[in-house]
Amino acid sequence: MTNFKLLLAMVLAIPPGLQAAELSVLVDTSTDMPMARFERGRLAEGIHKDIGEALAGAMGRTAVFVALPRKRIVRALEDGGADVLCSYVPEWLPGSFRWSRAFIPITEVLVTARSAPRPRNVIDVSGQAIGTVLGYSHPELDDALGKGFIRDDGFSSLASLRKLAAGRLRHVVTAKLFLDYRLKLGDPALALHPPLAVKSYLGQCAVSPKGKVTLAEVDQAIGRLIAEDAITTIFARYQ
Repeated sequence: MTNFKLLLAMVLAIPPGLQAAELSVLVDTSTDMPMARFERGRLAEGIHKDIGEALAGAMGRTAVFVALPRKRIVRALEDGGADVLCSYVPEWLPGSFRWSRAFIPITEVLVTARSAPRPRNVIDVSGQAIGTVLGYSHPELDDALGKGFIRDDGFSSLASLRKLAAGRLRHVVTAKLFLDYRLKLGDPALALHPPLAVKSYLGQCAVSPKGKVTLAEVDQAIGRLIAEDAITTIFARYQ
């Protein structure tokens, strides 16, 4: 029996009166595949959807997704407009949230257009514009480059890569998973030097102080997903 069939079996074993309970999962609309794809403002597919559904299933709930622009997610989560927001870390999200155990693998990389000199380390790009996503912090680059960390904020990582492909940027910092996904698609515009690793860490879920679920419930559900190796299974779909 697969991991997801096991989760489904757990859900079906829950009394009918409890199966209607929902888990409201917040998703940032600036997110790109493989994390998320939106259709008419609604989450259609991606890792955020898979993790949200798996997390809800492990709690005996049904996932309901709330898609909002990044500038509105903090207020929505603080006010109970959603229960959880996942694949974040506290440094990215100011607010009085409860943070789950870490469980979502994330690696940030610095990529450089092949038309530019290949950097051997991060210091080599000091003083040059780096494509970043508005609202995301990169403390490792702040520490390494100081005032030489020149951000060029865009709406999304895909927008930054488009700037790089058009010659408007030489460098972009992004998630390795996103970069690998674009390369897997055979994006013809991407002619890059080998990426430089910036940081590897585990993402968490921010739990709303006014939501329908407690931090303990979320952590317990995450423990089930880890035990079933469900997160590895989800990520493998997009690699």
